[in-house]
Amino acid sequence: MTTELLFWDDAYLQSATARVVSVDGRGVELDRTLFYPMGGGQLGDTGSLIRHNGESVEVIDTRKGDGFDSVIHVPAAGSAALAVGESLTLKLNWTRRYALMRLHTALHVMSCVVIAPVTGGNIAPDKARLDFDIEMERLNAADIERGTNELIARAVETETVWITDAELDARPELVKTMSVQPPRGAGRVRLLSIPGIDLQPCGGTHVRNIGEIGPIRVLRVKSEGKKNRRVEIALAG
Repeated sequence: MTTELLFWDDAYLQSATARVVSVDGRGVELDRTLFYPMGGGQLGDTGSLIRHNGESVEVIDTRKGDGFDSVIHVPAAGSAALAVGESLTLKLNWTRRYALMRLHTALHVMSCVVIAPVTGGNIAPDKARLDFDIEMERLNAADIERGTNELIARAVETETVWITDAELDARPELVKTMSVQPPRGAGRVRLLSIPGIDLQPCGGTHVRNIGEIGPIRVLRVKSEGKKNRRVEIALAG
């Protein structure tokens, strides 16, 4: 099925209406959603689905379904069963989502300070990390923190750019991640542009202006294997 992904048009949308199109053991699919499903290292959104009678069904996780834009909303155990065709109001856990947006965008900025292939990453509400294929001696926590914060302080507006699959194939240098491939399946690929700083494929949620990230702290730099050097960050405020 096709789900309208509202977060791609407006990552700041906190409430919307939708209709239930399927229910199974994995969870609930809707005709449209503002919940981001786990992917690209970013955790899935949480929140609630509110019925006409005011009853609230807690969403404890959001996962990708079978198709390119299929989204599974995972209800808390023991939640009331929803019916196909039922209309709902969607409420996002905005505090959690906004932290994810700030940290996800911060990783884009940091990837322009540590210049090396990205071998992995993860974004949680309290911290985020990128793994790099780079020599350990080339990573200095203080330098990474200072360089990232200097770029964030520029307060540049972010932009969403779409290119075709063929255009991306012709520009392989845009793909920094070795472990996660850009989201494909619709004939076009979504890119996050931070003019003058970064441009790369990404299906996640980001802030409108990198100044919203605020200062970050580098929590640790450590070795995670022969080709993985991990840089872990958190928001400073």
